[in-house]
Amino acid sequence: MSLVRFTNEEMAVMNLSSLYAGYGFKQFKMSKFEEYDLYAENKDFLLGSSVITFTDTNGKLMALKPDVTLSIVKSVGDTRLNTEKVYYSENVYRVDKGTHQYKELMQVGLECIGDIDMYSLSEVVMLAKKSLCEISPRNILDISHMGFLNGLLDETKLSEKQRSAVIGYIREKNTIAIEQICADNFVSEKVKNALVLLTGMYGPFSMKIDELKKVSFNDAADNAVRELESIFGFLSACGCADGVNIDFSIVSDSGYYNGVVFQGFIDGVPTSVLTGGSYDNLVHKFGKDAGAIGFAVYIDLLERLMGGDRSYDVDVLLVYDCDTKLDDIAKAIGNIRADGKSVRAAASDNGTVKYRQRAEMRNGEVKFYGSDD
Repeated sequence: MSLVRFTNEEMAVMNLSSLYAGYGFKQFKMSKFEEYDLYAENKDFLLGSSVITFTDTNGKLMALKPDVTLSIVKSVGDTRLNTEKVYYSENVYRVDKGTHQYKELMQVGLECIGDIDMYSLSEVVMLAKKSLCEISPRNILDISHMGFLNGLLDETKLSEKQRSAVIGYIREKNTIAIEQICADNFVSEKVKNALVLLTGMYGPFSMKIDELKKVSFNDAADNAVRELESIFGFLSACGCADGVNIDFSIVSDSGYYNGVVFQGFIDGVPTSVLTGGSYDNLVHKFGKDAGAIGFAVYIDLLERLMGGDRSYDVDVLLVYDCDTKLDDIAKAIGNIRADGKSVRAAASDNGTVKYRQRAEMRNGEVKFYGSDD
């Protein structure tokens, strides 16, 4: 029987896609490019401002897509009446943080756009957590809420620019800068202390939620707390509440995010591999009366963890001599493939192929050398 061999990254994509489909999300397919205006008008929503552009045959300026969410929001219905639940596995084109060069990156994720009730909100966060568990049992989901932070900032008279600066200081955990901007703008001691508390708040949800309640001063903040409690209760009911932390350094200064925001981490990868949140304001900018929440998993960041940096090209290099019969080579290859291993047959080992194990054929017999671990 012929076996199809998948890379670990391909297996991750298939497993995550199966997870999302299992909860009623439909696959969303899109073109590799969009009109450039879509990205130019929403640059502050993108992770970076660099976009690869080209001129189409009709004279329109087009762009290779650096983001999937914008394309989905653009295509869905205009009202809450028809809630769209979609998932995707698509390549995006961005500047790599390490090499500072453009790179084609695989991204898997989902979006829920329409009537976002408490179940829809909780379901998406639950699927984010389950996505991390699919990748590694050693994972963490950090969560915060822009509604809570904006509720606190509403108690001040800070300008939009100053509010954005405070959000940045919280992300950086810069308590000195927060105290200074509060002093310069006559922010009350109560609000200042609350903002400082948020800056240092990190830990298991069950241990930190009471601290959060103590600095909830208005309806917006109270509603955010209730939302977070409901989400955590749902995660607990689904058996995936372990490793969920409150962390208000997970915030966004983009005006598009208005509610719960979160990031996912796995052991062995030094940066977040999953990001998401509620982005009703982006949908409203498109003139649509709907709410929205979603997340993305960055498959390229998993290469190191999942064996993407392996030092071999093939599992087995099968070296045959000039007297070996083709039928014997075919039989040997079939036996190796039946064990689920990849194999390359060659008349010699010239040193250009990296392999885990070497095998030699002499007089129709196969002898293996080295480890297959």
